[in-house]
Amino acid sequence: MFESLTDRLGGIFSGLKGKGKLTEDDINSAMREIRLALLEADVNFKVVKEFINRTKERCLTAEILESLTPAQNVTKVVLDELTTLLGQDDAKLDIGAKSPHVIMLVGLQGSGKTTACAKLAYLLKKQNHSPLLVACDIYRPAAADQLQSLADDIDVMVYRDKPSENASGSGKTAVQIAEEGVNAAVDNLRDVVIIDTAGRLHVDEEMMTEAKNIKEATNADSTLMVVDAMTGQDAVNVANSFAEQVDFDGVIMSKMDGDARGGGALSIKEVTGKPIIYISSGEKPDSLEEFHPDRMAKRILGMGDMVSLIETAVAQEQEEFEEEQAERMLQAKLTLDDFVTMNKQIGKMGGIGKIMESMPGNMKQGEVDEHVMEDMVVIINSMTKEEKIKPEILNGSRRARIAAGAGVKVQDVNLLIQRFNQTKKMLKRLIPNFEQVPANTGKRRKKGKKGNKKNKRKRGMMGIPGLQNMSPSQMMELKKNLEEMQKNS
Repeated sequence: MFESLTDRLGGIFSGLKGKGKLTEDDINSAMREIRLALLEADVNFKVVKEFINRTKERCLTAEILESLTPAQNVTKVVLDELTTLLGQDDAKLDIGAKSPHVIMLVGLQGSGKTTACAKLAYLLKKQNHSPLLVACDIYRPAAADQLQSLADDIDVMVYRDKPSENASGSGKTAVQIAEEGVNAAVDNLRDVVIIDTAGRLHVDEEMMTEAKNIKEATNADSTLMVVDAMTGQDAVNVANSFAEQVDFDGVIMSKMDGDARGGGALSIKEVTGKPIIYISSGEKPDSLEEFHPDRMAKRILGMGDMVSLIETAVAQEQEEFEEEQAERMLQAKLTLDDFVTMNKQIGKMGGIGKIMESMPGNMKQGEVDEHVMEDMVVIINSMTKEEKIKPEILNGSRRARIAAGAGVKVQDVNLLIQRFNQTKKMLKRLIPNFEQVPANTGKRRKKGKKGNKKNKRKRGMMGIPGLQNMSPSQMMELKKNLEEMQKNS
């Protein structure tokens, strides 16, 4: 997301860095370039005009022009203004004490509304809520079946219209189904109701009226509009129409991974006054995440989003490792089995691609090969136990045998060993600077007696090594090593 804009802004700021002191002409030239970059990103032209005026006024102050690092200060001003444009403060879905809390999702057909309902249910379920989905799209064929299928995948209850013997439905209206769905939530002790409403190919009075009637009948506590990020300024125009007729509380911006420009996300808060609460990238249930304007502004400027990366790591279910394995990792004395475990943890965090996007000077998703892990596991599984523990014994004949068993070339085996050795070197440089994360469970295994069960430690990516203790310079060191590994793959 925002790749095109990030590239353009990066080039503009690089040009400013080469100047020891900025003049008014330098600022004017930079603002013209930023204006063009925003317009090319499909940002609303009125929003661009106001953004440039505010930014230019701040950049022309003596405090900026006469500072020791004017280019950095200009970047800081643009960062502040982008954050303001995106919403300044985090907007959250407030689920109060009332039970059930009724959430209604509205939007055009094709915006990803039904999928967003399931993703929101999955997110709330992880937050210890008990959601119930209500299928109120009675017009689109198989809409209720789609919602049911998505709900089954995440083990969430759905209330839907039961078809009669001679028809596809019982003849109930969407309003009646919504009311019954809320009652079903009460009967089944569900504390959150998520209503999937019908969409249209364009804004029309019938759709608006039905949405308003559902909202009134269910006394909906929160109304969220699902907006397709790929539609750019059209998404903003649609959201503006909904804001005028069906007052909603915030926006779910869907399909963010399919939009390299990001004009809709940058315009919607300024035009409609409604904040973005969630963004969605990808089809998986866990791809819905809370929107943070300050973090997104940093990502747009290529500064990365380490906070979100660390939160993702913390949220992952941490595997249990034997104590000996955890100690080997903390001492950078890896075996090839340990290497696989580490890469699995990276996969749980979204893969190298997502990690790279979150780091300063972020790489693009397409620049990272996400299939390396699969090939690596096949090669390692073709090794003997001794070879996994002591990769240094892998001579030419052994590597040829492993390659034949894995169905790959000897060069692929050589590349794996090279990548493994690079990882060990990286950990040796980084680990001494970390505070070791204490074990959450288990005591040290006593030596001597056979039959004692090996104790386990809960250690995920946050403990191998302590990612939460990294300084920015250490993060950059990790990024550099990961990039080197990627170039060699």
